[in-house]
Amino acid sequence: MKAVVFTLGCKVNDVESGSLIAGLEAMGYEVSRELGPADIVVVNTCAVTAEAERKSRQLVGRAAKLAKGGKVIVCGCASQKCADAFFEKADNVYLVTGAQQKGEILEAVKGGLTEKKIAIKEAQKGVYEDMPLPKCLKTRNFVKIQDGCNRFCSYCIIPYLRGRSRSRDLDDIVKEVERSTAQETVLTGIDVSAYRDEKGRDFCDLLRALGSIDARIRIGSMEVSLITDEFLAAAKGMKNFAPHFHLSLQSGSDKVLKTMNRHYTRAEYLSACQKIYATFPNASITTDIIVGFPTEDEADFEDSVRMVEEAGFAQIHAFPYSPREGTNAYKKYKELPSALKKARVEKILAVGKAQKEKYLKALLDKTLEMIPERFDGTYTDGYSDNYVRLYLPKSVGKEPLTVRAVALFEDGLLVERI
Repeated sequence: MKAVVFTLGCKVNDVESGSLIAGLEAMGYEVSRELGPADIVVVNTCAVTAEAERKSRQLVGRAAKLAKGGKVIVCGCASQKCADAFFEKADNVYLVTGAQQKGEILEAVKGGLTEKKIAIKEAQKGVYEDMPLPKCLKTRNFVKIQDGCNRFCSYCIIPYLRGRSRSRDLDDIVKEVERSTAQETVLTGIDVSAYRDEKGRDFCDLLRALGSIDARIRIGSMEVSLITDEFLAAAKGMKNFAPHFHLSLQSGSDKVLKTMNRHYTRAEYLSACQKIYATFPNASITTDIIVGFPTEDEADFEDSVRMVEEAGFAQIHAFPYSPREGTNAYKKYKELPSALKKARVEKILAVGKAQKEKYLKALLDKTLEMIPERFDGTYTDGYSDNYVRLYLPKSVGKEPLTVRAVALFEDGLLVERI
């Protein structure tokens, strides 16, 4: 028996797909992550932008054709948002579920998928939905600790699809991290900064519980609210914490941040960056920036551009605002012209590229810890603890090693082994 699990979107989706792969393999399926002929095809969709939703619909149609008569299951945020559009996509789409209780897909497969149906469920308030431990296919292992979001940023549809924030039991997280064979574990979720399990244990408690783990511990995207003295002290006290902070910004303008319903100011954001650098001098801070939000004028945009250098970002991800039906921003504001958004994205990405080069140059001749991942016949590449892509001109094993940065190279640094 063959199965395919194809994933679009975020790392949380990827982890949940890994759980489905583990469950299908336990049932005797040979599972691939690439589309092709199969008895069962699961497409895990994304709806973070209108383009992601369009790609999800397109991929379901393609998967249905490539399945060669196999039964197709659709899940994820895009199908949670509009199940009918996926159910009607092809004759062999048998089950459409959403972003919730994806583990029930395994029960449906066990039952043989004898009838076609839509089975959309809402998240249970405060209840974290456990799934089988995901299969780890990479050197870096992602562990889901939280789901849902309470922030309701005015541009974001995800809280309406994923439900309110709920957190996984701390002890279960520790057990999964301890049993992982990966050299690095990334703690991920929709809003990890809101982590608090049913016993009241928060993110600082989780870091302290993981403090003696040998594997490198990295945190996924986080919010400014997480950067407190207690959090930084807990991170500093860990045996192998990765000082990489993907600290969500979205805009450098106080006015735009307010209309986005982001609960911080540019001054508070910069203060968080300063605290990070004071605790971890070699830290990298990366971020996401939405360009062309409807309330953004030229002065607001320039605030965001200046923020790239002021915060000392190691890298930025900038993308144009995408209106999402059902959000407050969609209801209240008129979209800016596409050409204007495109021009602003190009400008801020150019500034971000120059800032990244500045950050990398500051690391030259410094000692870094590298976890090797791939060898292409000439270079072994991997990442440093501060999430810089490193290239070593020789083949080595998968064990961590100490290297020195000698030159800028490709999208990161050329290194030599010490």
